[in-house]
Amino acid sequence: MSAASAAEVNTAEHATLSALQQDQDEQAARPGPSAESGGMLKAAKHTGPPVVKTVAQPDGRVPADLPAGPLGLPGVAQAAYQNAERVLAQENPNCHMPWSVLAGIGQVESHHAYGKADAKGYPIDPIYGPVLDGSLGGNQVVHATDGELDGGMSSYTRAVGPMQFLPETWRKYAADGDGDGISDPQDLFDAALTAGKYLCSGDLDMNDLSQQSRAIMRYNNSMAYVANVMAWEVAYRTGVAPSSGQLPRI
Repeated sequence: MSAASAAEVNTAEHATLSALQQDQDEQAARPGPSAESGGMLKAAKHTGPPVVKTVAQPDGRVPADLPAGPLGLPGVAQAAYQNAERVLAQENPNCHMPWSVLAGIGQVESHHAYGKADAKGYPIDPIYGPVLDGSLGGNQVVHATDGELDGGMSSYTRAVGPMQFLPETWRKYAADGDGDGISDPQDLFDAALTAGKYLCSGDLDMNDLSQQSRAIMRYNNSMAYVANVMAWEVAYRTGVAPSSGQLPRI
């Protein structure tokens, strides 16, 4: 996940956004799934700044047995995204953050914790991205400064959790999505709400497609990435799977 500021949308990007808008308009006209379908719902309780840390989970846990949402979206993941939408509607109503945008990011970043999160929203196995030492094409070089959230990395850091945050970015936007007083990047409920806060920062409005695009580019400064996230956002909102042409290679 990149913590870089979103780039200005150039002429080519406007063409991409226009195509995305046309796809959204066509698919939005079709009946979609209920925004409250298929998930356990949690209400976040914000009583003060959360403690930022990763909490070790016990062995023997199993994926949550909840009804799936649209297009097989795991029920616990949908519940986390919908919870974040409700909290942000109260805390930052001008952002108009829909749960489907968070679901689009969750799909692209980790396939919703690879479909293996327990009933509390924790992945059965902690999720870490590749080490950011520049050895993989396109990866940044990011030196480790945290040592805790990234699993004890000493030289180079890595993105963490189902929404793939860099530790430094997580600490800046850390949110407690399930009201337990802890902000843990491995927890889907915390990760979804933190992602929403991050996307909404800078007074961006998700109802404006160009602003939504700039927000998503904070994760990955690539229009192919934006196109993938937006295609999945429409898919989860309408229940219609994206075509291969809507999912360019990132």
